[in-house]
Amino acid sequence: MYSDGDTIVAAATPAGESALAIVRLSGPLCTGISEEFAGDRPVLPRKAFYGAYKAADGVLLDRCVFIPYPAASSYTGEDMLEISCHGNPLIVRQIVDDLLRRGCRPAEPGEFTRRAFLNGKMDLTQAEAVQDIISARCEAALEAARRQLDGSVGTAVNALLDKLLHVVAYTEAYIDFPEDDLPPESSEGPIAELVALQKAAKLLIATAPYSAMLRDGAKTVIAGLPNAGKSSLLNALVGEDRAIVSAEPGTTRDYIEERLLVGRHLLRVVDTAGLRIGAGEVENKGIEKSLNQIEHADIVILVLDSTTPLPYREVPEQVQKLSNRAGLIVVENKCDLPDSVKLSDIMPDAKHVRISALNGDGVEELRGVIAQTIESSCRVPGQDDVLVSARHAEALRSMSDNIALALEKMRSHEPAELAASDLRAALSALEQIVGRVDHERVLDLVFSSFCIGK
Repeated sequence: MYSDGDTIVAAATPAGESALAIVRLSGPLCTGISEEFAGDRPVLPRKAFYGAYKAADGVLLDRCVFIPYPAASSYTGEDMLEISCHGNPLIVRQIVDDLLRRGCRPAEPGEFTRRAFLNGKMDLTQAEAVQDIISARCEAALEAARRQLDGSVGTAVNALLDKLLHVVAYTEAYIDFPEDDLPPESSEGPIAELVALQKAAKLLIATAPYSAMLRDGAKTVIAGLPNAGKSSLLNALVGEDRAIVSAEPGTTRDYIEERLLVGRHLLRVVDTAGLRIGAGEVENKGIEKSLNQIEHADIVILVLDSTTPLPYREVPEQVQKLSNRAGLIVVENKCDLPDSVKLSDIMPDAKHVRISALNGDGVEELRGVIAQTIESSCRVPGQDDVLVSARHAEALRSMSDNIALALEKMRSHEPAELAASDLRAALSALEQIVGRVDHERVLDLVFSSFCIGK
């Protein structure tokens, strides 16, 4: 069992007033502290007991519920103790300070989960999923994090590891035992297995953009000509006056970003400067930023004023190129006005929604179309699909690149030692995902984003 000999302590609930708060400890001092507060009562594993929390100097701090966890059945794989007290931040601070005087030390960010990983309670992908569950801001992200915590990524990666290990063992057998009675060396079998591994890695890597979209939100850019109602649409979607609305064209000179939920998905909605030809110098800088936002968007909502249908040629060329984009939605705004006309002839291949951003007509329909567009254009995986993060994808690319080098040597009938070296590098890259290799820098990167107490 991993142990650095320290007992760590931290508040496991957010700061602020609440009905209850939890202070958690992990390490060798937990048993003695549990027995002290239990008094004459036996301390039973995972059985709560109620008692007075008296500080080391005898002062009563609170009456608490104590739950001891032996190492074999604890979250960290070490003896643990959780103390549930009243949710007054002053009480929490007094209890933590007292435990520090008793020999504990403050936990570092993510240190409880880091100890769980080091003690074999979970692999590194599951440890990452803990933070994803805490920070998930939409149902789809939460579902993906739950699957990862259940081991979906680890299971997929371990399956690749087992297959790669088989090829490595086969290759190295002819290096280590060249004079033994082995079957004739052939690269045909290993080549087929390595090609299959590359294909499997490619499928996993393809899920990384959607995984990032779940965490950060689908980037949804509201674009269009000046005074078409882009800022009004942002306000209607968000439900408050987030952007300045004016009859004067070119009011928005920079972009405004807001987050909101649409169905199961989180959106990062960006309201951009109006796109028009012949704008002034300052406005042109805003337009350049708008075009950059459009280029990197998952969804583009092109807002048109249905009361003043302009010729398609007056829309900047960069916007005209959006016609064939899967994530494009054309919004025909101001449909409540008597001179509104349908604009179905403009970008006819795109989805069209008629709305009034001013009074809300059609906005709920637009929300539904946005959700459908995410599902259809952003390759939303099914419930059983495995999603990998950017870190996982980087390691999978490294594995695939090293396999490519090995394949080149095998096909050229170069010595097995050279191919084996590339395969060991591929193996090392893959092991970094689940944490079989102790790379301190990788662990620091993963756990530094955790909150204290987790």
